[in-house]
Amino acid sequence: MGGIASVLYGAVVYSLFFVTFLYAIAFTGNLALVPKTIDSGTEGPLIPALVINTLLLGLFAIQHSVMARPAFKRWWTRFVPKAVERTTYVLLASLALVALFVHWRPILAPVWTVTNPLGVVVLQAIFWFGWFLVLLSTFLINHFELFGLRQVWARLRGHTLPEPQFRTPFIYKRVRHPIYLGFLLAFWATPSMTAGHLLFAVATTGYILIGIWLEERDLIDLFGDQYRRYRQQVSMLIPWPGRKAKPEPEISHPRPAE
Repeated sequence: MGGIASVLYGAVVYSLFFVTFLYAIAFTGNLALVPKTIDSGTEGPLIPALVINTLLLGLFAIQHSVMARPAFKRWWTRFVPKAVERTTYVLLASLALVALFVHWRPILAPVWTVTNPLGVVVLQAIFWFGWFLVLLSTFLINHFELFGLRQVWARLRGHTLPEPQFRTPFIYKRVRHPIYLGFLLAFWATPSMTAGHLLFAVATTGYILIGIWLEERDLIDLFGDQYRRYRQQVSMLIPWPGRKAKPEPEISHPRPAE
């Protein structure tokens, strides 16, 4: 019964994540498909909007980073079954995003506006490519482990997941963090940048850089010299020509979910 409950919990949380992910695309892209976007609604006083938006972004950043750290996971799994630890993390991250979508305050002062039709098309293409890159990169590592489904399925079947392993599939040979690169492209590529959107883009960029520093520290602790060599060979976010992961002298192993 515990295994069945875990699978149901994982499926519900994954559904919530997927809806939240789709809403995030519409929210940041100002698509009329959703009731509220980053620039929709009535603009209020500037200072309260800045404070509320910054707190909402901070809530997501703190939850997302703290709960991802190995030390927190070791403490957290004293109270939460290990099989649903990742699912619970995804649930709380999704709820933090829902809070951001609901309570976000638009700040509509224009920063830049692109009116050239070709420029608009290029920026929109970069926006959509960014989100595609995010989703593709999750599948290149392990999408279903990243969002907790593999763990609850293993519990149902009575299996133990293998130890984290390391590999560099496809674009991971050229850039260490394609998921974060995709987010940056999606958040910055807009033909109409408002002050509120700029706040969102700057804050998330800062969070991503801090998150990369924390994540790579954990990966070095986990994989040691193997990851150090990878970091020396491959760019962090920009796939520069000539920088590519070289084959390991031994058989490489699957990379863990980020």
